[in-house]
Amino acid sequence: MTVTPVTLTASDGVRIAARHHDAASPGADPEVCLVVGHGFTCHQEMRELRSIAGTLNRTAAVCTLDYRGHGRSGGLSTVGDREVHDLEAAVRYARERHAKVVTVGFSMGASIALRHAALMGGVDAVVSVSSPARWFYRDTVPMRRVHWAVERRLGRAALRVAKRTRIAAKGWNPVPEAPFEVVGGIACPLLIVHGGRDAFFPPDHGELLYERAADPKELWFEPEMGHAEIATTEALSLRIGAWAAQAISGPCAPAPEAA
Repeated sequence: MTVTPVTLTASDGVRIAARHHDAASPGADPEVCLVVGHGFTCHQEMRELRSIAGTLNRTAAVCTLDYRGHGRSGGLSTVGDREVHDLEAAVRYARERHAKVVTVGFSMGASIALRHAALMGGVDAVVSVSSPARWFYRDTVPMRRVHWAVERRLGRAALRVAKRTRIAAKGWNPVPEAPFEVVGGIACPLLIVHGGRDAFFPPDHGELLYERAADPKELWFEPEMGHAEIATTEALSLRIGAWAAQAISGPCAPAPEAA
């Protein structure tokens, strides 16, 4: 497998660090690229993200990226708003090299993938793992902590030091469309994955997204799964890769059986 570091530029000029993984594994389809986006305070060099990318790479080529304000990318995080431009830059890069492009997002990255597909399009399928459906959700302890960190100078400073995450001091103005408000505009196969043990966003977030989405769509409720990348097993990654391969070849496919 050949991994090529790439520097992309978002439409608003922000420098985005990405990596392209060739489809070198036996059985991997070189015509397909899975563009994988991480969650808040994460980055593409995390062990969990590298593991997910490696597993998905058995199915197709993979492109990972650091969203603005994260990892090796420039700019400041807007926690899911302007990041649709980062994803668009990665999708354009993938589209220049592959016939089919599927976006796969985790948590914040899932909300970005949903909003990107609905507002910008240009992808052949979307996988959302542990996405919030609504903004400003504070009904769980982890999300109250996230809001405290994002909304206060001390919190932002702590995340810069501890997580290398640089967050814009100004809040959203205007407030971007929430995922549940735009998901119905996605015009390609959509897979929503949500865990029953998600400590950040309970299952009703996944259910609301599924309810508002248009066909073809699927909801995988994983009863023992926690939140996002850390809770994504190799078996689940393989199922996601198999779903993507099937979804882009015809109507939305049934869920592959768990191992």
